[in-house]
Amino acid sequence: MHLSGSLSSWTTCLSVLSALSATFAPAVAVKEHDFKKCHQSGFCARNRAFADHALAASSWESPYNLLADAGSFKDGQYHGVILKTINDAGETVRLPITISFLESGTARVTVDEEKRQKGDIELRHNSKARKERYNEAEKWVIVGGLALDKQAKVEHEDKTQLAVKYGPSSRFEAVIRFSPFGIDFKRDGHSHVKLNEQGLLNVEHWRPKVEKPAEPDKEDEAAGAGNDDDESKEAGKEQPPGKEDESTWWDESFGGNTDTKPRGPESVALDISFVGYEHVFGIPSHAGPLALKQTRGGDGGYQEPYRMYNADVFEYILDSPMTLYGSIPFMQAHRKGSSVGVFWLNAAETWVDITKAKDAKNPMALGVKSNVSTRTHWMSESGLLDVFVFLGPTPQDLTARFAELTGTTAMPQEFAIGYHQCRWNYISEEDVKDVDRKMDKFKMPYDVIWLDIEYSDDKKYFLFDKHSFPNPLDMHKHLESHGRKLVTINDPHIKNVDGYPVAQELRSKGLAVRNKDGNIFDGWCWPGSSNWIDGFSPAAREWWASLFRYDKFHGTAENTFIWNDMNEPSVFNGPETTMPKDNLHHGEWEHRDVHNLYGMTFHSATYDALRSRKPGEKRRPFVLTRAFFAGSQRAAAMWTGDNQAEWGHLAASVPMVLSQGISGFPFSGADVGGFFGNPDKDLLARWYQAGAFSPFFRAHAHIDARRREPYLHGEPYTTIIAAALRLRYSLLPSWYTAFRHAHLDGSPIIKPMFYTHPSEEAGLTVDDQFFVGTTGLLVKPVVDKDKTSADVWIPDGEAYYDYFTYDVIPTAPGKNVTLDAPLDKIPVLMRGGHVFARRDVPRRSSALMKWDDYTLVVAASRDPKTPAEGDLYVDDGDSYDFEQGQYIHRRFVFDPAAKTLSSADYEGRDPAAVQEGEWMKKMRAVGVAKVVIVGAPAEWAGKKTATVESEGKTWEVQVEFTPAAKGRAAFAVVKKLGVKIGADWKVVF
Repeated sequence: MHLSGSLSSWTTCLSVLSALSATFAPAVAVKEHDFKKCHQSGFCARNRAFADHALAASSWESPYNLLADAGSFKDGQYHGVILKTINDAGETVRLPITISFLESGTARVTVDEEKRQKGDIELRHNSKARKERYNEAEKWVIVGGLALDKQAKVEHEDKTQLAVKYGPSSRFEAVIRFSPFGIDFKRDGHSHVKLNEQGLLNVEHWRPKVEKPAEPDKEDEAAGAGNDDDESKEAGKEQPPGKEDESTWWDESFGGNTDTKPRGPESVALDISFVGYEHVFGIPSHAGPLALKQTRGGDGGYQEPYRMYNADVFEYILDSPMTLYGSIPFMQAHRKGSSVGVFWLNAAETWVDITKAKDAKNPMALGVKSNVSTRTHWMSESGLLDVFVFLGPTPQDLTARFAELTGTTAMPQEFAIGYHQCRWNYISEEDVKDVDRKMDKFKMPYDVIWLDIEYSDDKKYFLFDKHSFPNPLDMHKHLESHGRKLVTINDPHIKNVDGYPVAQELRSKGLAVRNKDGNIFDGWCWPGSSNWIDGFSPAAREWWASLFRYDKFHGTAENTFIWNDMNEPSVFNGPETTMPKDNLHHGEWEHRDVHNLYGMTFHSATYDALRSRKPGEKRRPFVLTRAFFAGSQRAAAMWTGDNQAEWGHLAASVPMVLSQGISGFPFSGADVGGFFGNPDKDLLARWYQAGAFSPFFRAHAHIDARRREPYLHGEPYTTIIAAALRLRYSLLPSWYTAFRHAHLDGSPIIKPMFYTHPSEEAGLTVDDQFFVGTTGLLVKPVVDKDKTSADVWIPDGEAYYDYFTYDVIPTAPGKNVTLDAPLDKIPVLMRGGHVFARRDVPRRSSALMKWDDYTLVVAASRDPKTPAEGDLYVDDGDSYDFEQGQYIHRRFVFDPAAKTLSSADYEGRDPAAVQEGEWMKKMRAVGVAKVVIVGAPAEWAGKKTATVESEGKTWEVQVEFTPAAKGRAAFAVVKKLGVKIGADWKVVF
């Protein structure tokens, strides 16, 4: 949520806030001029100008050269020095470089600056900041995968280059060019990724400030720096040839705030070319298509680079490269049958330009319609140049290797993938209970109800308001009686007021973020005057964890979980509504160095807090975060922020969530219905249908929005929404299984077409439909007003069946098929060759489904000789016992040729050898209630029974066969199998 509209609880201090900053004026949409464009960001403007000069020059040569005789290669790692020539006199700057070849086949290139590395520089303003380039991002982000490939070897070396073979079967190669420096990464002898191909490498070295006479009218020019249409500002102003733009080297102003730069200019930039790849993806979060656009004009392109600078951009505009709440600097390139990627490990403000051009010669383009290459230009304000290169060759390879480095999504509690009911705000205990009772009355399942900031005592977190929530434990017990949970919001800004123990401890213990002078930083957020916890401090994180103990956070219980909002961090009176870059964190690192990491330090501290709030309580946490970075998936779910109740925002949510999934953070979703505004009933119904197929499924609304709980809208809407909720709950077993796969290997939970069908070139830019996990369910949400049909792109020649009717979809591979999609229906197709699990008994919450039997759905392949396969993962949905083997993971195979359906352990474990705990013993009573085989063979028409074999016993079961008719596939239903879900079994037809 964010400040917007009339806030009754805020009016007492509105006049004060308005005097501080125009940010506090009511808004109907994001004010673009409150956020920088590239020409208003000094380092972005300088690096874009550097690129313009380099690309326009007829004889440009990069001034960066690798010292051939100073390098050494040992045990999979190259150490050397790049010399940057800085003037015609031949003066140079030394830049240590390390190139690491990892066992996984990933390569890493890290460039530092020797003078800063050694602390051999002087800081301005008597700054207490660190002198080095920020070098601790790895500590927060990387959790594994750094083992060196000691089998890597130098294949060739001469005076111009060094070639290293590495990776699985030595199929990867890095050709390191000495002068000018560059690296050509090859797979199977062909170039795929090139660093510094265009010569745009730029490491702004330290230099002392030389005082010069003030330029006329400079102050007048700087005063307008916050205006979007002010072209007179120095940042980005064209300079005479050979003269560097120094206007933003030492200080930079925007929107009435001045950033003092004690270290001077220190940006890093590099061009990265994807050779023969027309389409690139990733670098979330942005409100645009899944395939990233060009950023220097061109056909349908943007004029601005993609920006990654976590910010509170409420009511964000669509189809834009503007920054949003979180960032993951992981980019992938895909073409028919090949995938590569890069990860730019830098937590400072970062911009990325994207251009595309035809290649003169591209042998890898043979058989591909396009011979276009994509060239990207990465620019970060500070820190190391640290980039990982992934050579695929499949999309699965990219996500697996990225997960190896940054971790996989945490295995959630089962309730967390159910439906969440939220608004700003449920105003009292009785309000919460009333919503809970009415969800039951209208037979609408849900798992979690949420409390926004108004639950707290005058915006003092960890304290319930005594008038509205006098007995919160009673409220918790009411919810827990039917398996439901409560989420409360806890933000990083702590109200700066006397008599508030949390604020007093934060200040007295020295655990808050400090300003450039070393004093506790004071800014404005929801509580008014606030201080911010420093999540980079181990002591602060330990203290934060202590606040969540049940004896400290009074009124919370075992079914309380946490929402971390505003953690970009949002600072209402700060530059671009966030924290000044010259603030200081633990270790004396400037905020500019760690900005995009701040939100992750906070939500990961909350995750740790929930794990330790009671000794011996080993339960999985649930934390929702708004700000994030690479690695956030290990501790939280995320949502796409403060969207609007508009059809365009519903449509945008699909590619936004898909982008999160391929970027390693699949537990994501958008506010159902839109946060700002009042959705019409058709929009709300369509959003619930789409939300039911989003990994994180939560409805949310602004305080000024009309109440829109799902039971309020009358018929047919109440029935339509209830059906969407029940559909989600019936498929929870398959959703949970998809989360298990994401936890194991980093795979997306909902998958775009290029991920499941990488050899289908036409699917590369399809971003409005997706497959769910391993189910074979193909979903196409309807996202347009008054639309009653849907065009679904069919990626292959398999059979596709309507999920609800079993109709056979007349398809042709690579073509669109138009399906009827009236308001009460979301197009969901079952792809042949798959088996998935669901539970068919309607319940009020996931907890009440825990011991229900399962239904297996088989979608038979078009080819009668091709088996259908699928799996089901289940554990207790709460504890970490699954890490000790307390889980069931079954593989199902329907073999039409052998006329059998079988179940075996997914990992080949012997069920008898698994040490059974309490949960496993109770699961012995849970079985398979029914099997539905869609596309059953016509010769089964006379079949009445089948034989079941399990645990040394054999018995007969009834088979009900329905022949094909009027476009509907034949299907067979087997009821009352009598088999245990955790046992090996086989049905013989």
